Amino acid sequence: MNMNMISEKILWPRRLVFLAPTCLLLGTATVCRCAGTSDLPDIRRDATVLAIEQVMPSVVNIRTRTIVPVRDQFDALYRQLMRLPNSYISLGSGVIIDEAGYLLTNDHVVRRAQEIQVQLNDASSTNCVYLATVVASDPKSDVALLKLEAPPGRKFHAIKFAADDDLFLGETVLALGNPLGLGGSVTRGILSSKSRSAPLEGEPLTYRNWLQTDAPINPGNSGGPLVNLRGELIGINAQLLEYNGQPAQGIGFAIPIRLVETALAEILPTEFVKSFWFGARVKVGTSPLVIASVQPDSPAGQAGLKAGDAVLQVNGKAPRSFIDFADLLAAGAASDVTVTVRRGSEQNDFAVRLVPETSVFNATMVRDKLGLQLVALTPEEVARRYHVNAPGGFAIAGVQEGSPGARANLQSGMLVLSVDDQAPGDVTALAKWLHRKKRGERVELELASWQRVGDFNVLRQDTVDLTPR
Repeated sequence: MNMNMISEKILWPRRLVFLAPTCLLLGTATVCRCAGTSDLPDIRRDATVLAIEQVMPSVVNIRTRTIVPVRDQFDALYRQLMRLPNSYISLGSGVIIDEAGYLLTNDHVVRRAQEIQVQLNDASSTNCVYLATVVASDPKSDVALLKLEAPPGRKFHAIKFAADDDLFLGETVLALGNPLGLGGSVTRGILSSKSRSAPLEGEPLTYRNWLQTDAPINPGNSGGPLVNLRGELIGINAQLLEYNGQPAQGIGFAIPIRLVETALAEILPTEFVKSFWFGARVKVGTSPLVIASVQPDSPAGQAGLKAGDAVLQVNGKAPRSFIDFADLLAAGAASDVTVTVRRGSEQNDFAVRLVPETSVFNATMVRDKLGLQLVALTPEEVARRYHVNAPGGFAIAGVQEGSPGARANLQSGMLVLSVDDQAPGDVTALAKWLHRKKRGERVELELASWQRVGDFNVLRQDTVDLTPR
């Protein structure tokens, strides 16, 4: 018997298809095996793997650069002597929500950033870095919408939104992102807790309103998606819980998709599209899009659109998302826009004539609402006239007698620094904000004014509440 040849008897399952024998030389012995393949699916490709394959192309790594402002030459010299950096680099994550290159992240990831770089986790684009700009952002909800600066016609893989509150306590969830700069990272856990309470009006969002998961989340995961096993976006990873200065193990928080959709509808409302007034807001994330509210005096209201209408087409094209819906409306703003909706069991076409927003939302509306004649000031003008470091403001140039402004004792020469704790923007933005106020709802103005105290002029800052007319 030749001891150098060892043959093995292998009992193969009947479902295997035999191929040619494979012989391996192991030391002085040759092991002959029959290689085979199975018609069974690979058991490793479970629901987790399939969800990751579906979602990963929409996940991005974010790198921001923030320049440290220098107040004066002495500050610059101090920073130089102390060898303090002139800029800071921070890392975060994001997720693409529209094939045109719009993506979601946290406001705190991109706040005050002078440069935003985005890298995709798509295998075909791993070496491609895009610049991005902030389209809209809201510190209160910690949600920001970015737009990639990509060549015309470039399409990106967009994630799908889960239905509002379609959550199971204990269901498997996946956190994807860029933890500690290790892009394309995935962790798995369960949904430990759903949103504990609905936020009150004006209340900042905290972990009490967020989803809790034990899927490991680390610095850099902020802004990345939390998804279910269907590959649907259920939340945006936001924070870790710290205890005694150390991150708590297995306790991370994500902003629920319900609150993300609400924030998106607030920071990028479809009532206004590319400087035109449409006057109806659609619910973000639904397919088809559903009209959530209509301003009665708006072009949409006058055309006959109603809340609850399902939008099927805009000028013959089906909108992919609320962003695409706004783009289609703006593209046809030069003439009547045909909006096709399903109302109940019927399908109807409505002709909507959009109007330039400045023709309605302007200084005249502000005067009619508050009784104030305002003049917009640049940051440089604010600093020169009031010695205040602010992103801009409005100087009060006149006050109507008997108006809300007059009843609050406002006077010409005062400076409006903020409206409802937000930078006032331009006159059009202020008018749009006032138009959204419900009857009897108040607006808070932060004011600055010079007052004579003895031999000195003193700048006094105060807040007043007005009720728009």
